[in-house]
Amino acid sequence: MDLAAFYHDQLFNDCLPFWFPRAVDEVNGGFVHCFDRDGTLVDSDKSVWAQGRMSWMLLTLYTGYERRPEWLAWAESGLKFLEEKCVDASDGRMFFHVAQDGTPIRKRRYAYSESFAAIAFAAHAAAANDGDSADKARTWFERFTDWNFTPGRIPPKFTGARPMEGIGTRMITLVTAQELRRHTGEDRLLTMWIDRCLDDIERLFVKPELKVVMESVAPDGSIVDHFDGRTLNPGHAIEAAWFVLEEAAHRKDSRLQKLGCEMLDWMWERGWDEEFGGLFYFRDVHGKPVQEYWQDMKFWWPHDEALIATLMAYRMSGDAKYLAWHEKLREWSFERFGDPECGEWFGYLRRDGVPSSTLKGSLWKSFFHHPRALWRCYLLAKEIGQA
Repeated sequence: MDLAAFYHDQLFNDCLPFWFPRAVDEVNGGFVHCFDRDGTLVDSDKSVWAQGRMSWMLLTLYTGYERRPEWLAWAESGLKFLEEKCVDASDGRMFFHVAQDGTPIRKRRYAYSESFAAIAFAAHAAAANDGDSADKARTWFERFTDWNFTPGRIPPKFTGARPMEGIGTRMITLVTAQELRRHTGEDRLLTMWIDRCLDDIERLFVKPELKVVMESVAPDGSIVDHFDGRTLNPGHAIEAAWFVLEEAAHRKDSRLQKLGCEMLDWMWERGWDEEFGGLFYFRDVHGKPVQEYWQDMKFWWPHDEALIATLMAYRMSGDAKYLAWHEKLREWSFERFGDPECGEWFGYLRRDGVPSSTLKGSLWKSFFHHPRALWRCYLLAKEIGQA
């Protein structure tokens, strides 16, 4: 099969037409995204994450594929909505969930809306040659890192009796800095954050003796032997693996390439369901029962991230096992998440691969993980075909 042609077709003939133009809010600006199987709007509320993510994805296609005016216009509508409706004037942070007109609904203690705003403004800086957007990208990145890494800045979720650190902030800081570097140029501050996050991931979360990548650890990197401390998220770790591989490619660093491939290897083995196929959502580091009831479900985004990671690992290493994993995953995922009749992927499957819901969009799922995977796999497949 021509992989590049397959991913091109899935992106431009299956995924993109599902979302646009129906997601564009012509009245209020920005995007609605909570859609049922056939594109019927289920909820008009807006995730602030989605405004940044969808703007970034449109701008990525605009600069990387074709400069279609509507893509730029829609993205700029998302950016305007972010600035005018999604920022809490009391502290300069962003909300998490707003009504269709921008009325604030929820603000979370942790900050990720800011990171997605940062990549969107960085992509706009490149698309429109806009220095003001480049400045805004750096501002939102600085607010994101300040909130997540300054001790005592985030209100505590638990008491201080059992402190833990999560891989999520490190991996998102890493990929956000990479995106800003791609669109706004090399920068000493960005390099510092990339170096720090790579070091944290390897030093705290990667456990070669157990062949595992932890989701949460004690501040010294030790495993906290309780439900939360033992819980693994294979999809998250595999996503982090391709961020590490991305940096390995940028630096032509064989040690980082080995690290990224090992992270993928270990978490594929931990996550793949040998009985039904697909990637489990949660596992326990010691093989004990997992507390969360959705632990054996198959969510869309880990499969998208693993499609990127396996193809990237194959392109960089030449190891045929990664291509075999990619093909197994691709066949399983598109057969079960895919919907040839209406387009796009379902978000959530039961363990046996049957959809648990007909939702194609929600406050968590928007035009981001799936189109990003299709786009990155299209580019990787083209590189492989030209090698």
